[in-house]
Formats: sequence, C-alpha cells, structure tokens
Amino acid sequence: MPSPQDHFDRIAGQLPVGRDPASVRRRLEAMEAVLERAFIVPGINRPVGLDAIVGLVPVVGDVITAAMGAWMVWEARNLGMSKFHLMRMAGNVGVDTALGAIPLVGDIFDFAFRSNTRNLRILKKWLDKHHPHTMIVEGEVVERRP
Repeated sequence: MPSPQDHFDRIAGQLPVGRDPASVRRRLEAMEAVLERAFIVPGINRPVGLDAIVGLVPVVGDVITAAMGAWMVWEARNLGMSKFHLMRMAGNVGVDTALGAIPLVGDIFDFAFRSNTRNLRILKKWLDKHHPHTMIVEGEVVERRP
C-alpha cells in the first residue's frame, strides 16, 4: 500500500513546476482557465471563472484576483519578456482591478473584460516567437526544426 508521501510525490511530479518556458506556459494556461473559464453559467452558457466570482466580494475579492493576475505578470517577467509587454500585462491587471472595484458595474466589467485571457494571449504570442519549442497545436507540443 503506497504511503501518503508516495501519493503526494507522484502527483507533484506531474505538475509543471519547472522554470523552463514550457512549464511556465502550462502553469499560466491553467491559471487563466481557473480565473476566467472555471464554470459555465446555466442559461447563458458562458464560462465564468474565479475572477468574476471572487470579485463579487467587495475589496477583498478584487485584491485577491489582482494578486493572482500580478502573479501571471511576475511569471512573464521571470521568462525575460520585454518591459513593453510587461507593462501591457500590468495595465490589463490594473484596469481590471480599478474598474472591478466599482460595485455592480465592476462585476459586469469583470465578466466581459477578462484581463487574464488578454495577458495569456500576450504571453503565448511572445513565447511562440522567442521559444517556439513550447508551441502547442491541437494538444500536441510542436518542435520546430531549423
């Protein structure tokens, strides 16, 4: 019978915890999915994530989602993205946080703006250009050869 530590080690071994661009890409894709597309709202069939749900809690929810968005920018910084791209990503998080703090209007804005999806798009475009070996097509990692 496997011990709890063996079970933990097996699960931890499957997580993308490396600092390489492919691991960072998988981590940020997972974070974006949790923040923007975790649940489907019945009736309208539109995906909603923790960003919109936690954002319903005044002040605390916006701080939590801003911290998660800032973590995505931090990961991009660690990859060596340009300051221009980092500022665009930070701007998306800032706009989302500032407008998301407005009661009711901010909640609707969180539902529509999806700053984390925008930031993931910026990151993927940069990774595809600077680290093409991380590119994924139809669920498969694509290796480009010169």
